[in-house]
Amino acid sequence: MEIRLDEKDLAILSLLQENCHMTAREIAQEIGSPITTVFAKIKRMEQLGVIKEYRAVLDHKKLDFGVTAFILASFSYRTNREEPLSQRAIAEQISKFPEVQEVHIISGDWDILIKVKDKDVNAIGKFVVDKLRTVKGIEKTLTCMVFDTLKETTVIPLPLKGLKKSKGNYVER
Repeated sequence: MEIRLDEKDLAILSLLQENCHMTAREIAQEIGSPITTVFAKIKRMEQLGVIKEYRAVLDHKKLDFGVTAFILASFSYRTNREEPLSQRAIAEQISKFPEVQEVHIISGDWDILIKVKDKDVNAIGKFVVDKLRTVKGIEKTLTCMVFDTLKETTVIPLPLKGLKKSKGNYVER
């Protein structure tokens, strides 16, 4: 299903990515549209699933979750003579662990990429040994510890072709 978004939709999305607490009135002032139009556009994009959810982005270091690791995992498609295992089912099982922030099914020599945040290196190690490696079908893992993070975002760069930001507001080009 193709979803069509106009320039005002994209401007609304851009503003909400910056600050999801903006009211429809504030957004309307920014993009020069009536508040009812903005409210209707937001509701439509929520219903279409373009806007999935609103949430706070927490500072993991201030909450004592200062260590990030990326873990590559490969798995055996069959264990013994059972039915073949599903890569998607294993990824879904891994995604249920609370330490896990992201799980991606990937191509190449590895099958799954996992992003984990925890208190320290020992906690990451305990996760890998006591949880991840006990998942049925996991064959091997490779853990990459993050030394420093220069960029971590959920923002998607949107193409605002017909609008530009001027003095804090979005205006027609």
